[in-house]
Amino acid sequence: MNRVNDRLVNWASIIEPATLAQAEATASLPFIFPHVALMPDAHLGKGATVGSVIPTLGAIIPAAVGVDIGCGMAAVRTQFSRDELEGDLSVLREAIENAVPLSAGAYNTALTPSAQRRVETLTKAAEKAGFDPVKYAGNWTLQLGSLGSGNHFIEVTVDENGAVWLFLHSGSRGVGNRIASHHIKVAQAAMKRWWISLPDADLAYLVEGTDEFWAYIRELRWAQEFALANRDEMMDRVVACFSEWVGGDVEELERVQCHHNYTTQERHFGKDVWLSRKGAIDASEGTPGLIPGSMGDASYVVVGKGNKLALDSSPHGAGRNYSRSAARRNFTRDQLKEAMKGIEYRDTDAFIDEIPQAYKPIDVVMEDAADLVEVRHTLRQIVNVKGD
Repeated sequence: MNRVNDRLVNWASIIEPATLAQAEATASLPFIFPHVALMPDAHLGKGATVGSVIPTLGAIIPAAVGVDIGCGMAAVRTQFSRDELEGDLSVLREAIENAVPLSAGAYNTALTPSAQRRVETLTKAAEKAGFDPVKYAGNWTLQLGSLGSGNHFIEVTVDENGAVWLFLHSGSRGVGNRIASHHIKVAQAAMKRWWISLPDADLAYLVEGTDEFWAYIRELRWAQEFALANRDEMMDRVVACFSEWVGGDVEELERVQCHHNYTTQERHFGKDVWLSRKGAIDASEGTPGLIPGSMGDASYVVVGKGNKLALDSSPHGAGRNYSRSAARRNFTRDQLKEAMKGIEYRDTDAFIDEIPQAYKPIDVVMEDAADLVEVRHTLRQIVNVKGD
């Protein structure tokens, strides 16, 4: 840990100067309290740094959550061990790919019974929040239970004891993106109206007590609820695929869920703040969490240590070392094949920008996070599913 100044504390041993400068710009805003905490996986983001924890008083920055509201992870520990898995893993991968729509813009064509129940709950929540999600995405109901692309994934993994875990990472899909984009623009328009100059236009904020502020909070909370339901729906489908493939019912010994792009109200250093975690998870004392590595790398089931200086937070993953375009320039499909040796995955050029070498080494990130979380399990992939 390195205290950069009174308003910025950094846990990242690997960090670019531009990332640090971006975080300092956020930390300089007058309503930050007590400081911005940079996680070990911190890297340059749009407006606010990915891997940062941003506490605010009397205002909120929509871009401090970003456009994938509620993005996070879910994991289920099954009763099966690696030794019991005897079938062709490619058959399991293809079954998952058929059960869950993959890639940006790929959604369901109809609702499953479980998705219908979740949609009904979300519809009531939206009515209570005073808005209709249809204004953002006419097909929002069909987005429930879909993965997306980029660093979103579904994996079958094995822990250090040989236990099989099902693991996935996704968020609030197109509807969450449009909710976020709308409110970022509302905040930017407010800055222009009030002649407020900012170090970055994407740090535009909404003032607590205004209609715009509370509209964002209501819709943000709904999108976070959608993201959680989306992961639960996908996980149910993955469990069903695994159960059919293995030839027996899955007993869920444990299910862990956590957001890493979200805002909530918490008390820190004696004050109630709006805490935005952009690429960070809740690591309050005793809270279970998930920290995935990059494609082909280890992931971790953790429990929070409640580090107060870190605002009860920890990293959400490895954090990029190369942008997607830079990764495509620097790495090859053959290198990806080598990195994925022993893992069942769809071999395609589309995943070159997700190669492990494009990310910070996850072991370094976890070493940096030693005073933030305790590792309960280390997971190694045997099946990886991603969207193009």
